[in-house]
Amino acid sequence: MRDSLSLGRIATLACLLEVSAPKPGNVHRGADFEDMTFGDFLVSAVAVGDVFDRSGLSFGEMVLRAVEETNAAVGTNTNLGIVLLLSPLVAAAKSGDGSLTVQQVAGCLESLTPEDGQAVFEAIKKAKPGGTGEAAAMDLGATSGPVDLLAAMELSKNRDAIARQYVTGLDDVFGRGQRWLATGRSVFSDLNSAIVLAYVGWMAEEPDTLIARKCGGPVAEQARTQAAKAIDAIPAEVIAGQAKLTDEQAELFWQRVADFDFWLRSDGHRRNPGTTADLVAATLFVAIYNGTLKPPFR
Repeated sequence: MRDSLSLGRIATLACLLEVSAPKPGNVHRGADFEDMTFGDFLVSAVAVGDVFDRSGLSFGEMVLRAVEETNAAVGTNTNLGIVLLLSPLVAAAKSGDGSLTVQQVAGCLESLTPEDGQAVFEAIKKAKPGGTGEAAAMDLGATSGPVDLLAAMELSKNRDAIARQYVTGLDDVFGRGQRWLATGRSVFSDLNSAIVLAYVGWMAEEPDTLIARKCGGPVAEQARTQAAKAIDAIPAEVIAGQAKLTDEQAELFWQRVADFDFWLRSDGHRRNPGTTADLVAATLFVAIYNGTLKPPFR
């Protein structure tokens, strides 16, 4: 697939697939937030794709330009977390000629310069993430960016899943993300449902760190518990690919997903599992680039 699509188009496609799936608690084609719409995310996906296709940009410049283009296009922060996750993947892909790996991404991140750190810091400031937002890896009140971006991410890895990806070569995206996406593709015949399962499965294993920062650890754990309840509607042998999902099991899963969605939205969008959604977008990028997710994308 990477032979027929540029890196920017793969990034745009991953963003479009992620936002189109009806994931509980997030914007999708059937649900907007008051201050952020499905259309905003579509426009943002195109804006960042164009930046990722530009040549001659350093890593930090790529992050900064993507945020600036998003701001110019939609005037709000729709995708800071996605940009922070996709940029290492795009940079690693530009420097290699084979499938993306954790080792390749880690090597790319280890080569970042102080100037990259400064540019990423400026990007986060310009995105103005809500609450403590996706930018928990850095002190937004500081006057300058970190000299060592990875050191800054290391400090926040236990409270910010995106920061953790920077110090692990996006290990969760290559591991947990690909595992749950493959499970979703095995359980359901359509890609939208597979993406929802991957998203809920990820949340069932790890509390969303954006919810934790905005609402506190107990609320994030409540969200994880409800996600796990939805996953528990699918028997273990179905998850393992040893049996087919029955209509009754599917109905129970979707009912629990709907209940989960209602609970997540009952406090405005403070309980928005935005970090998990960002991680799913990165998971889709890797799957498309590495050829495990192929057309037709439905």
